[in-house]
Amino acid sequence: MEREIRFTLNGEERRITVRSHHTFMDVLHNQLRMTGPREVCGLGVCGACTVLLDDRPVATCVLLAPFADGTDIKTIEGLAPSEDELHPLQEAFIDQGGFQCGYCTPGMIMTAKALLDENPDPTEKEIKKFMEGNLCRCTSYFEIIRAIQQAAKMMKT
Repeated sequence: MEREIRFTLNGEERRITVRSHHTFMDVLHNQLRMTGPREVCGLGVCGACTVLLDDRPVATCVLLAPFADGTDIKTIEGLAPSEDELHPLQEAFIDQGGFQCGYCTPGMIMTAKALLDENPDPTEKEIKKFMEGNLCRCTSYFEIIRAIQQAAKMMKT
């Protein structure tokens, strides 16, 4: 069964037809050609496909597309303030080496954005707790934690 949904994607109003059984990851990749969120586990446990849905981190690999109707969605593609400028989280992940292959990085950054929006000055323990749903096989988590701490300082100024 097909259904029309409307949502805002990175500040732009969208109206598309989706199949009821498709995930929002299917929509992002196949219909909208977004490449930031990545499907890895297909179970909602690794965090690589994370986007912000109404400012909350959501695994798009388990979100059925019709449930995105009427929401505001932000992906890594819409995070930077302009094409010439990075978001402080993106800068901090680069500065701290908070990535290697980069496959999980968009989901990490989007989850970290939700954390810093909710808690602009998190402790290391709070960062670890909030980020526990995002897995990385390549980088040590120390760099990721330092990147989030750096971004928190950058975003205060």
